[in-house]
Amino acid sequence: MKINTYLIFDGNCEEAFKRYAEVLRGNIPMLMHFGDAPDQSQMPPGSSNLVMHVRLEVGDQVLMGSDNCPPMPYEGTKGVSVSLNVDSKAEAKRIFDALSEGGQVGMPLQQTFWAAAFGMFTDRFGVPWMVNCEQDH
Repeated sequence: MKINTYLIFDGNCEEAFKRYAEVLRGNIPMLMHFGDAPDQSQMPPGSSNLVMHVRLEVGDQVLMGSDNCPPMPYEGTKGVSVSLNVDSKAEAKRIFDALSEGGQVGMPLQQTFWAAAFGMFTDRFGVPWMVNCEQDH
């Protein structure tokens, strides 16, 4: 069994996942838009460019997402964070700086009693992240 995180966005899923793929050095093997569905009669008007499903692979890890589909209300991401564990403080800093750009830092990347480096932020797409480096290798 694998547990995968599935993120919901308010119309900017594709932009977010392209940024995540760039920063996390992953690839996007699957990207489907609502306009790709065979039966468009079931799709809300104006939704054809929204992401129905995207899959980002980073090594053997998977992050998935989609845009919120009207008429469901978008409520943002609450009560969860995407947590990244990396092998070096340099990698933690690279990822933290790149993904937090344009977002809001909740805890700057710093040494803690449990980690060589740890920090938290919400990115410019509204997704909360934690970056952790237990030991610098």
